[in-house]
Amino acid sequence: MDKDEIDQTILRITQERIPLVKEPFGKIAKGIGISHAEVITRIKRLINKGVIKRLGISVNQRKVGIVANAVVAWKVPQEQVERVGNTLSAYKEITHCYERITIPGKWEHNLFTVLHGYNRKSVEETAKRLSEAIGITEYLVMFSNEQFKRTSVMHPY
Repeated sequence: MDKDEIDQTILRITQERIPLVKEPFGKIAKGIGISHAEVITRIKRLINKGVIKRLGISVNQRKVGIVANAVVAWKVPQEQVERVGNTLSAYKEITHCYERITIPGKWEHNLFTVLHGYNRKSVEETAKRLSEAIGITEYLVMFSNEQFKRTSVMHPY
């Protein structure tokens, strides 16, 4: 394998699935016939060049029992949006928090958060607890009915 082929192989393997072992980069190294240190060096170089922007994990929520997912739409007075948004964003249960425009008389909820839980009751209880913490009582909890296939962006390197 030439230098670019090795980089491409490392990228392909790490994008598809990093092995769940104590030394994942060592296992990758063994599989492609280079040293553990070389894999680390190459990954660092790819990060420094901007080819790799971040390393992260994607958890299959359903496999760990998180089956209740909801968007919570909050009706927040405009002068409180920043405070409420900052407060909500600090909670570990919140994965997204964003503001949207309203349509007067049709849709007046302007702040949206996403909650995940092991069941609908726990998500509803979390929304109620958050409501009490932020002092906003007008909100809707809207559960998803299905999970769409989630995929990561793959590098075309």
